Amino acid sequence: MKTLQSRLTNATFRGLIQVPGDKSISHRAAILASIAQGTSTISGFLECEDCLATIAVLQKLGITIEHPEYGVFVIHGRGGFFSEPSGTLDCKNSGTTMRLLAGLLAAQPFTTTLVGDDSLSKRPMRRVMEPMSAMGASFQATGMKGTAPLIIQGGRLHPIDYKLPMSSAQVKSAIILASLFTSGTTTIIEPTTCRDHTERMLTSFQGSCSCLLDQEERRIISVTGPQKLRACSFQVPGDISSAAFWMVAAAARRGSHVCFDNVGLNPTRTGIIDVLKRMGADISIQPHPTAQAEPLGTITITGTTLQGTIIQGKEIANVIDELPILAVAGVLAHGTTIIKDAQELRVKETDRISAMVNNLRAMGAAVTEQDDGLEIQGGASLSGTTLPSYGDHRIAMACAIAGLFACGETMIENTSCIKTSYPYFEEMLSSFTS
Repeated sequence: MKTLQSRLTNATFRGLIQVPGDKSISHRAAILASIAQGTSTISGFLECEDCLATIAVLQKLGITIEHPEYGVFVIHGRGGFFSEPSGTLDCKNSGTTMRLLAGLLAAQPFTTTLVGDDSLSKRPMRRVMEPMSAMGASFQATGMKGTAPLIIQGGRLHPIDYKLPMSSAQVKSAIILASLFTSGTTTIIEPTTCRDHTERMLTSFQGSCSCLLDQEERRIISVTGPQKLRACSFQVPGDISSAAFWMVAAAARRGSHVCFDNVGLNPTRTGIIDVLKRMGADISIQPHPTAQAEPLGTITITGTTLQGTIIQGKEIANVIDELPILAVAGVLAHGTTIIKDAQELRVKETDRISAMVNNLRAMGAAVTEQDDGLEIQGGASLSGTTLPSYGDHRIAMACAIAGLFACGETMIENTSCIKTSYPYFEEMLSSFTS
C-alpha cells in the first residue's frame, strides 16, 4: 500500500507543464489500429495501467505490437481478424478496455471471457450488453448485478437503431466498433453530447460516420458497415483530465502562472475550462495547427480568486472525470458550489460522491451530500489529515491537490491506484510545489 504526502504551500505555481497522453484517446488509437489493415505507429501513448491493459488484451487476441520507445507503440493491424484467445482476457481496472472490447468481440466468431479486478467487477455492464445483444451477440454477465466476468459469444451482427438511456462515450464507442463489422447502417441517439474521440479517430484510419443534431438537439450518429480501416501514424495529445488537477491548483492560487502545452482541446472535453472560467478563472487558449481530427493547443492559467458556481445538466457528461477536482475548486472558491445531475459518479471506480464528501469534510470543508451530487460552502480553512483513496485514482489526486491548500500534512493512503491513469503524478506534485 503506497501513501502520498501533500502539504500546504504558500508559493505561487509557475512554469510549463507537459501532461501525459490522453487516456481515452490512447485506448481508442490502439483498438482502431488493431482492426486496421497495415502497420500503425501511435506516439504519445499513455503508458498507464489501464491503457497497457488494452495493449495486453489485443496481444492475447493475436495482434503483434512493438514498443520501440516510451510512449510509442507500433501496431500491426489484421484488418479486423483476431485469434481466439486461450484463457480469459484481463481488463484489470479499466472499464474502457472492457466496454470497448465488448463491442469489438461481439463481432468475432468465437467465445471470449472478459475479467477485471475487484473494482471493475462491481461496475455496471448491462448498459453495453443490451445493445450488443440487440445486434445479435450472446452475452452472459456472471458477476452479481449484471457485472463482470463477461462471457461473449460473438458472431454475425446486424445493424440497429439505438437510443442511449444515458450519455456514455464507452457504450457509444462499443456500438460503433461493432457496427464496423455489420452490413447496413446503425444509428445511435445520444441524449446529450459526450466525448466523441471514436467518431473523430475513425477519419484518421480512413473510416467514416455521420453526426448531426435533430430538432430536440440530440446527437444522431450513423455508421454504415462493413468498413475496412487503414493504418496511420497517430499522435496522442496531452490529457486535459490530467491537466485539470494542476489547472485547479493554479487557478485558485492568486499570482500563479502556469502553461500546459500540447493539451487536447476536443470540445467534448473542455467543459473543465468552461466551468473554471465561470468561476472567474483567468484562462487563455492558443490552438495549435494540426492535421489530425483531434484539436490541441496551449492552455495558460493565471491565478485569481474563484467564485462558486452550479455544475449541472448537459455539461455533466463533459466534466464527469473532472468532477472530483472541481469539488476541490468549490472548496477553494468563495460562495456556494453545487454539483447535481451527476448520479453516474456513484458507479465509477468507487462512489465518488460519498468519497469526496467524506474526505473534504475530514479536511474541514462544509459539504452536503445529495443523491445526485454535492453542495459545497466554499471558503472554509482546510486542515491536513490522513485520507483514504478508496482505491480510486481521481479521488487520490484530487485530495492531494486539496492538501496543497490545507494547514499541516495531508496523507493519502493506498495511492498505487494513481498508476491506472497518471503514472508520474507524484513526481509532478513534487516539482509543481518546488
